[in-house]
Amino acid sequence: MGQVREGVRLGAWAVGGIVGLAVLYVIGVFAFGGAGWITAPFRGEADRRENTVGSGEFRQTAYEEFFDLCEAVQNAEGTIQALQEERKTASETRATQIDQSVTALRATRIESVNAYNSKAAQEHRAPFHDKDLPYRLDADVERTTCTN
Repeated sequence: MGQVREGVRLGAWAVGGIVGLAVLYVIGVFAFGGAGWITAPFRGEADRRENTVGSGEFRQTAYEEFFDLCEAVQNAEGTIQALQEERKTASETRATQIDQSVTALRATRIESVNAYNSKAAQEHRAPFHDKDLPYRLDADVERTTCTN
Protein backbone atom coordinates (compact mmCIF):
# COMPACT_ATOMS: atom_id res chain seq x y z
CA MET A 1 0.00 0.00 0.00
CA GLY A 2 2.88 2.35 0.74
CA GLN A 3 4.22 2.03 -2.74
CA VAL A 4 0.81 2.78 -4.27
CA ARG A 5 0.52 5.86 -2.12
CA GLU A 6 4.02 6.92 -3.13
CA GLY A 7 3.10 6.45 -6.83
CA VAL A 8 -0.08 8.49 -6.42
CA ARG A 9 1.89 11.21 -4.65
CA LEU A 10 4.48 11.32 -7.47
CA GLY A 11 1.70 11.36 -10.06
CA ALA A 12 0.01 14.24 -8.26
CA TRP A 13 3.30 16.15 -8.20
CA ALA A 14 3.83 15.49 -11.92
CA VAL A 15 0.31 16.67 -12.79
CA GLY A 16 0.72 19.67 -10.48
CA GLY A 17 4.04 20.53 -12.14
CA ILE A 18 2.53 20.33 -15.61
CA VAL A 19 -0.42 22.49 -14.57
CA GLY A 20 2.00 24.94 -12.91
CA LEU A 21 4.08 25.21 -16.08
CA ALA A 22 0.94 25.74 -18.15
CA VAL A 23 -0.20 28.51 -15.80
CA LEU A 24 3.24 30.15 -15.98
CA TYR A 25 3.14 29.93 -19.78
CA VAL A 26 -0.31 31.56 -19.94
CA ILE A 27 0.81 34.32 -17.56
CA GLY A 28 3.91 34.89 -19.71
CA VAL A 29 1.86 35.05 -22.87
CA PHE A 30 -0.43 37.70 -21.40
CA ALA A 31 2.42 39.58 -19.75
CA PHE A 32 4.34 39.99 -23.01
CA GLY A 33 1.36 40.69 -25.29
CA GLY A 34 1.33 37.29 -26.90
CA ALA A 35 -2.36 36.88 -26.22
CA GLY A 36 -3.10 39.67 -28.64
CA TRP A 37 -1.18 37.89 -31.37
CA ILE A 38 -2.72 34.54 -30.52
CA THR A 39 -6.28 35.83 -30.65
CA ALA A 40 -5.73 38.39 -33.44
CA PRO A 41 -6.84 36.10 -36.29
CA PHE A 42 -10.13 35.52 -34.49
CA ARG A 43 -10.65 39.22 -33.91
CA GLY A 44 -9.64 40.15 -37.48
CA GLU A 45 -6.82 42.34 -36.30
CA ALA A 46 -3.93 40.35 -37.67
CA ASP A 47 -4.61 41.40 -41.24
CA ARG A 48 -5.10 45.01 -40.20
CA ARG A 49 -1.90 45.05 -38.16
CA GLU A 50 0.14 43.53 -40.97
CA ASN A 51 -1.31 45.91 -43.54
CA THR A 52 0.82 49.01 -43.88
CA VAL A 53 -2.15 51.02 -45.10
CA GLY A 54 -3.06 51.56 -41.48
CA SER A 55 0.15 53.48 -40.96
CA GLY A 56 -0.26 57.24 -40.98
CA GLU A 57 3.23 57.57 -42.41
CA PHE A 58 2.29 55.29 -45.33
CA ARG A 59 -0.87 57.27 -46.02
CA GLN A 60 0.97 60.58 -46.11
CA THR A 61 3.75 59.16 -48.27
CA ALA A 62 1.31 57.62 -50.75
CA TYR A 63 -0.67 60.85 -50.96
CA GLU A 64 2.45 62.93 -51.65
CA GLU A 65 3.84 60.35 -54.06
CA PHE A 66 1.00 60.92 -56.52
CA PHE A 67 1.67 64.65 -56.52
CA ASP A 68 5.41 64.08 -56.92
CA LEU A 69 4.96 61.73 -59.88
CA CYS A 70 2.51 64.06 -61.61
CA GLU A 71 4.86 66.98 -61.01
CA ALA A 72 7.76 64.98 -62.46
CA VAL A 73 5.73 64.46 -65.63
CA GLN A 74 4.97 68.18 -65.85
CA ASN A 75 8.59 69.11 -65.17
CA ALA A 76 9.78 66.87 -67.99
CA GLU A 77 7.19 68.40 -70.32
CA GLY A 78 8.29 71.93 -69.40
CA THR A 79 11.94 71.11 -69.96
CA ILE A 80 11.15 69.48 -73.31
CA GLN A 81 9.24 72.56 -74.39
CA ALA A 82 12.07 74.90 -73.31
CA LEU A 83 14.62 72.80 -75.18
CA GLN A 84 12.47 72.74 -78.30
CA GLU A 85 12.22 76.54 -78.16
CA GLU A 86 16.00 76.79 -77.80
CA ARG A 87 16.52 74.39 -80.70
CA LYS A 88 14.95 76.86 -83.14
CA THR A 89 17.97 79.17 -82.83
CA ALA A 90 20.66 76.67 -81.79
CA SER A 91 23.79 75.77 -83.68
CA GLU A 92 24.04 72.36 -85.29
CA THR A 93 26.16 70.97 -82.44
CA ARG A 94 23.78 72.35 -79.82
CA ALA A 95 20.77 71.07 -81.78
CA THR A 96 22.22 67.55 -81.62
CA GLN A 97 22.68 67.89 -77.86
CA ILE A 98 19.15 69.20 -77.49
CA ASP A 99 17.75 66.28 -79.51
CA GLN A 100 19.53 63.82 -77.23
CA SER A 101 18.27 65.61 -74.14
CA VAL A 102 14.70 65.68 -75.46
CA THR A 103 14.84 61.96 -76.19
CA ALA A 104 16.07 61.24 -72.65
CA LEU A 105 13.42 63.53 -71.15
CA ARG A 106 10.66 61.82 -73.12
CA ALA A 107 11.82 58.45 -71.80
CA THR A 108 11.89 59.85 -68.25
CA ARG A 109 8.41 61.31 -68.73
CA ILE A 110 7.04 57.97 -69.93
CA GLU A 111 8.62 56.22 -66.91
CA SER A 112 6.96 58.73 -64.58
CA VAL A 113 3.59 58.30 -66.33
CA ASN A 114 3.87 54.52 -66.05
CA ALA A 115 4.86 54.73 -62.37
CA TYR A 116 1.91 57.04 -61.67
CA ASN A 117 -0.56 54.76 -63.47
CA SER A 118 0.86 51.67 -61.80
CA LYS A 119 0.53 53.14 -58.32
CA ALA A 120 -2.93 54.53 -59.06
CA ALA A 121 -4.05 51.01 -59.98
CA GLN A 122 -2.72 49.44 -56.77
CA GLU A 123 -5.58 48.65 -54.45
CA HIS A 124 -3.75 49.59 -51.26
CA ARG A 125 -2.67 53.00 -52.64
CA ALA A 126 -5.87 53.98 -54.44
CA PRO A 127 -7.59 55.39 -51.32
CA PHE A 128 -4.79 57.96 -51.02
CA HIS A 129 -5.08 59.21 -54.58
CA ASP A 130 -6.19 62.85 -54.33
CA LYS A 131 -9.56 63.59 -55.94
CA ASP A 132 -8.05 66.59 -57.78
CA LEU A 133 -5.48 64.43 -59.55
CA PRO A 134 -6.38 62.48 -62.68
CA TYR A 135 -6.95 58.78 -62.16
CA ARG A 136 -4.53 57.95 -64.97
CA LEU A 137 -2.02 59.92 -66.99
CA ASP A 138 -1.76 59.55 -70.76
CA ALA A 139 1.76 59.15 -72.15
CA ASP A 140 0.60 60.23 -75.61
CA VAL A 141 -0.61 63.73 -74.70
CA GLU A 142 1.87 66.57 -74.82
CA ARG A 143 0.64 68.49 -71.76
CA THR A 144 -0.39 66.87 -68.51
CA THR A 145 -2.76 68.56 -66.11
CA CYS A 146 -2.26 67.49 -62.53
CA THR A 147 -5.47 68.97 -61.19
CA ASN A 148 -8.97 68.39 -62.43
